[in-house]
Amino acid sequence: MKIGIGLPNTTPGATGELIVQWAQRAEERGFSSLATIDRIAYPSHDTMTTLAAAAAVTERIGLFPNILLAPTRSTALLAKEAVSVDHISGGRLTLGVGVGAREDDYELAGFAFSERGKRFDRQIADLRAVFDGKPLPGFEGHVAPEPVRPGGPQIVMGGTADVAIRRTVEHCIGWTAGGAPPEVVLPFVQRVREAWHASGREGEPYIYALSYFGLGDEHVETSKQSIVAYYSYFGERVVAFAESIPRTPEALLDRQAKYEEAGVDEVIWDPTVPDIDQVDRLAEVVLHKAS
Repeated sequence: MKIGIGLPNTTPGATGELIVQWAQRAEERGFSSLATIDRIAYPSHDTMTTLAAAAAVTERIGLFPNILLAPTRSTALLAKEAVSVDHISGGRLTLGVGVGAREDDYELAGFAFSERGKRFDRQIADLRAVFDGKPLPGFEGHVAPEPVRPGGPQIVMGGTADVAIRRTVEHCIGWTAGGAPPEVVLPFVQRVREAWHASGREGEPYIYALSYFGLGDEHVETSKQSIVAYYSYFGERVVAFAESIPRTPEALLDRQAKYEEAGVDEVIWDPTVPDIDQVDRLAEVVLHKAS
């Protein structure tokens, strides 16, 4: 199983300078991917801008929005951004997309929340056309440079509804589980694989899983408050969720082993503390064990 790390683009207190340093340090320490989390109605760093900055200061590590709320963008702009980041990185972008569940993200972006599913289905088909080097449907010219790779960036789907699994099978190389513990992830992994095989697709879907983390006794309260701020819409449940985040080496290794047992191909450890020491501490725990 590969082991990636999230960039602190949604972590309160993270600066642009920290994000750049984080990307460089993560590559130096040997993580497989750098991932972002995407929101509009939150004071976070923009997903594609963050990944472009990371691409410019790294050479090998993968780049992965986990996930980008595609229907909060125009398709033309998203296609341009994705191909641009892929170019800047030399073909290292894997495009994780989904619809999300927050109405305020759509409100601020100027798109109807109720129409996000229909828009998303059209978007995926249109993105794939652009990634194949074709004009965006309804437009005679091109909106993005010629993709670096045949077929452009590969697409990964997020979401747990039946329609998300259908989209995974029809359009994507795999599926990503966002922030859930292994026992919750496993049934969805099984459903994705069953649908994949039933459709006649060859090989296996590539499975990602995201887990938050925070290491160091001195960072516990900061880590909890980061989760509480981001997931305030959980209401009373947010405190229990914040408490459940693994914060000791033993807890991280236990969760990582269970993700592997569940059939996850790549785990992304997402930060809750805006301190560069988190990259080194995480590497010492999870990469040393993995090696």
